[in-house]
Amino acid sequence: MKHTLKKEGKYSYLEVGEGTPIIILHGLMGGLSNFDGVIDYFPQHGYKIVFPELPLYTNNILKTNVKAFAKFVKDFIDFKGFDKVILLGNSLGGHIALYHTKLHPEKMAGLILTGSSGLYENAMGDSYPRRGDYEFIKKKAEDVFYDPAIATKEIVDDVFETVNDRIKLIKTLTIAKSAIRHNMAKDLPEMTTPTCLIWGANDKVTPPHVATEFNELLPNSSLYWIEKCGHAAMMEQPEIFNDMMFEWLKKNNL
Repeated sequence: MKHTLKKEGKYSYLEVGEGTPIIILHGLMGGLSNFDGVIDYFPQHGYKIVFPELPLYTNNILKTNVKAFAKFVKDFIDFKGFDKVILLGNSLGGHIALYHTKLHPEKMAGLILTGSSGLYENAMGDSYPRRGDYEFIKKKAEDVFYDPAIATKEIVDDVFETVNDRIKLIKTLTIAKSAIRHNMAKDLPEMTTPTCLIWGANDKVTPPHVATEFNELLPNSSLYWIEKCGHAAMMEQPEIFNDMMFEWLKKNNL
């Protein structure tokens, strides 16, 4: 389903449904379409889905980091007047959600992470990005998924365009360095927000051991595995992802 974003002030966002707000935070190369399954499912089950566009490439370089993006999320929550929210983050979005949770636990009803960074950074790889090398970018995009066919030409073209835009490339590398700098290992044991970890068993970007470590360090977490699934579980196995997420929400009375 095609969704259109509304613009209010400095925010561009999608809002669907009524009920407890679930705010979706996308990853570095991610976007709205990655979460189509979640956006279509949860408004039918008593939740408000809110998807703000993160200012990954529009902030000035000094505010292109995990901490600044977490502040953006807090400001957006205040702007919308939400009391408590559930944050759902994939990859970098998960890391931003974690950092926000660390700074503002009072705003958090729950946290859902899938393929989240924050403990282990392999999103860029040692040789990434090689500008101008379409086949290399295509292989990198395919590695995100268990089934490489999910990396459509549209997805590959989008990543290729990003790494060949000099400003976006500089900001991509700045964000990647910020993610490494903001390692959350020491913070996690203090974070008591109910947390759901849904992980692809074949994730090459944030491998299974990362999920296990998150689960060991977080005092109030539940870990769910999806077989034959890579880094973007909500995109590759949307029905299983939604079932697991809904089961966890009900179990935690959220």
